[in-house]
Amino acid sequence: MSKTNPIPIEKIIDRLRYENPWWIRQQIPEAYKTMSKRLYFDLLYPHITECSIRRALVLMGPRRVGKTVMLYHCIQQLIEDNVNAQQIFFIGIDNPIYVHLSLEDLLSLCKQTLKISNLNGCYVFFDEIQYLKDWERHLKVLVDSYPDTKFIVSGSAAAALKWHSAESGAGRFTDFMLPPLTFREYIHLKQMNHLMYQGNVNYGGDMLSYSLTHDIKALNKEFVNYLNFGGYPEVVLSEKIQSDMGRYVKNDIVDKVLLRDLPSLYGIKDVQELNRFFTYIAYNTGNEFSYETISKESGIQKETIKRYLEYLEAAFLIKVLNKVDINAKRLKRITSFKVYLTNPSLRTALFSPVIETDNEMGNMVETAILSQWMHRENLDLTYARWKDGRREGEVDLVLVDDKKFKPVWGVEIKWSNRYFEKPKELKSLINFCKSNTLEKAFVTSIDQLGNITFESIGFTFLPASLYTFNIVDFTLKK
Repeated sequence: MSKTNPIPIEKIIDRLRYENPWWIRQQIPEAYKTMSKRLYFDLLYPHITECSIRRALVLMGPRRVGKTVMLYHCIQQLIEDNVNAQQIFFIGIDNPIYVHLSLEDLLSLCKQTLKISNLNGCYVFFDEIQYLKDWERHLKVLVDSYPDTKFIVSGSAAAALKWHSAESGAGRFTDFMLPPLTFREYIHLKQMNHLMYQGNVNYGGDMLSYSLTHDIKALNKEFVNYLNFGGYPEVVLSEKIQSDMGRYVKNDIVDKVLLRDLPSLYGIKDVQELNRFFTYIAYNTGNEFSYETISKESGIQKETIKRYLEYLEAAFLIKVLNKVDINAKRLKRITSFKVYLTNPSLRTALFSPVIETDNEMGNMVETAILSQWMHRENLDLTYARWKDGRREGEVDLVLVDDKKFKPVWGVEIKWSNRYFEKPKELKSLINFCKSNTLEKAFVTSIDQLGNITFESIGFTFLPASLYTFNIVDFTLKK
């Protein structure tokens, strides 16, 4: 035990008892117990109980997406699955009382408190692990030293965690990313599942099992609410926070990452410049950028812009999408690209809520749709843009088969019903489909659902809210 700790051991033990009330009462605090589980719970829990492989589980994600709550839900499930409650330890590393203690010290105190001789069969949860310097080295030692103990850690500095766990935890850590809420989870948390039913959608002759709605107006109202407030569980469930998004989300989610997490990790000196850069990107989410135009408009050098984009992507604030041409071929030199926020409500936090008729709705819908696709792993998502003489065009979202280097599908994202009446105006999508022998494509709308064949291409029109809801089907991910 460290001799430099100025806090009496009894006080630290009192804190451990406070953080682990199930040692006595056999259940997690009521406040956590009554909270709805995120749908990601069913994906995470099997990783918690996987004890045959000697690996720590690293739960990563941006701030305020519900990582700590999910850990408590896992603890409750372990207790309900008849794991001895005194073999489950939870320690919040961000508490200053633990600042002079190593992970090994904390485990010794847990054993001392419970009067147990070993940690065999125990589940150890370290929350906010990034507050411990060199945490990955300490954790690797624990995994090697306690082969019969399951270690689960969580942390908010996604950039730091991803970087460190990849560098140091090879063969010892399993990463699990918990992103902001999907639209499906938003409807689940708001207890609005009564709006939905399971049906079928005709996609170019293929009948797809699809979640449909009894009331598209009500679903669209929730969809606009999701665009503005839907990324974070606490925001979704609190009108008070929604009325002051700037203070809650900007201060707690954006500013702490931009002003503290990233500078400390990457040694960024001009944090105000990074802040201004992110604000510029956020305002223009879904737009195409080039290093040239960003540099000209912001006064930031191109190499610095590349670094900032890399940092912001590592911190899970943005997603950069590269483009292909009309034949779905990648460009050898990347000069332009699209940038999206990882959740549209980040834009509301920085600026103001959007309403259905705002000009920004198109980009916000596109941002929401892309943010759902980011929950599906290992997909080569791009967008298509080309100019060939007088021929030019763009397709909002394209999935490329990374083995055959051919497009699997293209989607045109619209917040409009006009294309259902005038499919000939979908010139870019028509040209892209013909160039790549694609016989069908999705087009989103405000509330139109149906099929139209035009120039031998089968277009399936779906309300954007329904398309967004169906991207992440949690039964597919298991």
